[in-house]
Amino acid sequence: MGMGLVLSACTATFQPMGNAITQPRLTDQAFVAADGFELPMRAWLPADGQVKAVVLALHGYNDYSNAFEGAGRSLATHGVATYAYDQRGFGATQNRGIWPGTETLVADVRAAAEQVRARHPGAPLYLMGESMGGAVVLTAMTSPNPPRADGTILVAPAVWGRETMGFVPRALLWVSYNLMPGIVVHPPKDLKIQASDNIEMLRALGRDPLVIKGSRVDALEGLTDLMGAALAACGRMEVPSLVLYGAHEEVLPKTPVNRAIRDFEAHAGNVVAVYPDGWHMLLRDLKGQVVLDDIATWIQDPKSPLASGADRGPRDLVAAK
Repeated sequence: MGMGLVLSACTATFQPMGNAITQPRLTDQAFVAADGFELPMRAWLPADGQVKAVVLALHGYNDYSNAFEGAGRSLATHGVATYAYDQRGFGATQNRGIWPGTETLVADVRAAAEQVRARHPGAPLYLMGESMGGAVVLTAMTSPNPPRADGTILVAPAVWGRETMGFVPRALLWVSYNLMPGIVVHPPKDLKIQASDNIEMLRALGRDPLVIKGSRVDALEGLTDLMGAALAACGRMEVPSLVLYGAHEEVLPKTPVNRAIRDFEAHAGNVVAVYPDGWHMLLRDLKGQVVLDDIATWIQDPKSPLASGADRGPRDLVAAK
């Protein structure tokens, strides 16, 4: 048995999309992809049934669709319907922890967007991605066949590719992936990186069985490829985008974030906001409602200044390394 564990650690494993066997569709509890794979889905709808706009939200790495519980409820009060699904390899999907590949993640959001748009014909559709989800949205929207979206909302999009990594982390990833791609690694206990000032929320995530606590090396390899593609995509977005970062960003390094901000700001249709009291998990921070109110304002009128003023303030990331 011990030898089996060693051998499994020496093999890279992925779960790309299979052959098409059905028409993609939405059920009451899931998005079913063309290969029959079920992605558990949550929805938050306006109480009066009057949908003014629709958001399809993608969660971050090792998280799942429950990440948008508070955001979905808040946006619903503004007439915005929010849909969020567990991306492949995360949450309550099969083969949890196994990386699906960038092409599969992009294919899923493209198909899911079509199904959500069909459910609410005539309502503008926005893709919202948090962290890794933002990287998926960026990559999808700059692909040869992008989803039909009216705009994107990028919440601390993960844009940390190899070219912006230091030599040591890049070398460690290369060695680990080539020697033991299947081994599961956990963040060092003394790693002093804070994702949010909402400590109770962070503790709840630690207790949540659907939040993945460790990562396979081959999954980290795949994530790095995705983040690199996302960084390259920042200057090529062709739809209006609301880009949000916290000044206390510690999960993502300062260099790629600053580069992304410059690329986004180069396009007149984009709005970039940096929140002086914000962290990586902006929507769930103690002052997350400020961010949610800005998102609702932007959806209503992408050309209107944000109420918080975060789109007109300093761009300094005070906590990034």
